[in-house]
Amino acid sequence: MKLLHKYQILRYATIVLALEIVAISINFFYAPAKVAAGGATGFAILINELLGVDRAITVLVVNIIMICLAAFFLDRGTTARITLGSLILPVLLKITPSYTILTDRTFSVLVGGFVFATGVAILYRVDASSGGTAVPPMILKKYFRVAPAASLLLIDMVVSLGNLFTEGIEALLLAFFSLVVTAVVMNYIETGLDRRKMVYITSNERIADIKQYLSDNETSYTAMDVRGGYTGDNREMLMVIIENQDYNTLIKAIHTVDPNVFMIAYDISEAHGGTFI
Repeated sequence: MKLLHKYQILRYATIVLALEIVAISINFFYAPAKVAAGGATGFAILINELLGVDRAITVLVVNIIMICLAAFFLDRGTTARITLGSLILPVLLKITPSYTILTDRTFSVLVGGFVFATGVAILYRVDASSGGTAVPPMILKKYFRVAPAASLLLIDMVVSLGNLFTEGIEALLLAFFSLVVTAVVMNYIETGLDRRKMVYITSNERIADIKQYLSDNETSYTAMDVRGGYTGDNREMLMVIIENQDYNTLIKAIHTVDPNVFMIAYDISEAHGGTFI
């Protein structure tokens, strides 16, 4: 990420790549399956099925309207951030061929949701956007303090309801299923791929032995002074951050050192900076 901020050309290249991933999800998976899973691209699929209008044209029109709304209701920085993606995406939709990659409709929507979420999550991580229906939630948040996630989900669901008029209830259910897949994948990518475990350890009598074990095995830890809420006794608590694959080994080893040890484990998305030993 630091390289992207230092070299703007890399940031713009990443934005274009992410937008192309979004375009591939539409032209290779959603459109061939005739499933509109929300957003400006979903609306474009519906219009294409109902009226035969080119999907790229519909997305361009919707995005221009959203840019105008952003310019009027939001700040310049936000407007600039969404403008680039809003104008490039329709071009990529137009020049990217549309193929039926998967004949199974459900599998196509599943893969499409994963691909779409990957592209959008990359955009978020480089502070960019594909525009479209992401703009109204920003406006609602600014003026009415409505949670963006809730309003965006509502908009996507309204767009998805259009499947009833094109492909029926099956397409609608697939669209809803896709929204869930997209949300899960985006959350996973946005919150970091470098997931680890954070373990808090404390012991009544063997904390020194546990510290020795950690040191002998070159496992970094942070020691904190804590006090029991019930007893009021002072003691040490250790915080250890480890890779997921090392979690079971650590837990078993600590239990071997002290069978009565008290431990709490958390999933963390990322750990940044130096190591405290």
